[in-house]
Amino acid sequence: MAKGKNICIDASGVYYKELNEQVRRAVEAGAVSIELTNVRGQRYIAGALDGDLDFLVRGVPGQDLGAFMRGPTIQVLGNCQDGVGNTMDDGRIVIHGMAGDVLGYAMRGGKILVQADVGYRVGIHMKAYEDKNPVIVVGGKAGDFLGEYMAGGAVILLGMNTVMFDAPITGRSLGTGMHGGVIYIRGQVPEHQLGPGLSAQPVDQADLIFLREHIEDFSREFDEDADEILSQDFVKIAPFSHRPYGNMYVGTN
Repeated sequence: MAKGKNICIDASGVYYKELNEQVRRAVEAGAVSIELTNVRGQRYIAGALDGDLDFLVRGVPGQDLGAFMRGPTIQVLGNCQDGVGNTMDDGRIVIHGMAGDVLGYAMRGGKILVQADVGYRVGIHMKAYEDKNPVIVVGGKAGDFLGEYMAGGAVILLGMNTVMFDAPITGRSLGTGMHGGVIYIRGQVPEHQLGPGLSAQPVDQADLIFLREHIEDFSREFDEDADEILSQDFVKIAPFSHRPYGNMYVGTN
């Protein structure tokens, strides 16, 4: 964690608004390293915070962890509920467990690493912004509509650390409405899982360089073997058009 003033807050039985007020008061008082213990569903932790702050969260944070965040690092020792990194502008979130739906919604910077499975609509409306290129790496499998309406950034889905043993690596309608960004899948994805007009393509050398950078990062966090992960083939899903539904809208005089 970052050097500086450290503080530990026991979240047991604390209403989410009061917990977030305690966190903000601690930051205003100069805390740069904050440990939250006994977290049980409190929402909006680290929401809209700026700067070089480190959070260690013990427990299960509620919805919108790190929403609108600009810079902090969050380590979660547990699972997460929905909306992690909602409209996140910058920073880093590492989840030692599973995460729920709409992770990375409209995310436009930073990185989210998830050790295991994620829910539905992960990366929906994800976008690049100026020089920022957000990245989500998921160690397990994903639900339906992964990367729906993506406009930028990258999602890397590894399919390893999963409790959904009999399920395909991703659910239905992968990349529906994509008009930017890229999704990398380790292994194969059935053609019928893809959104309209998409296809899985082989990766090239530039893709492999990009994948190695982020998979090595993932491996350091979760004690995995990056070379072993990269020994299996990946496929790439990218949009064929920046206006995938453009032909649905016909102008009139």
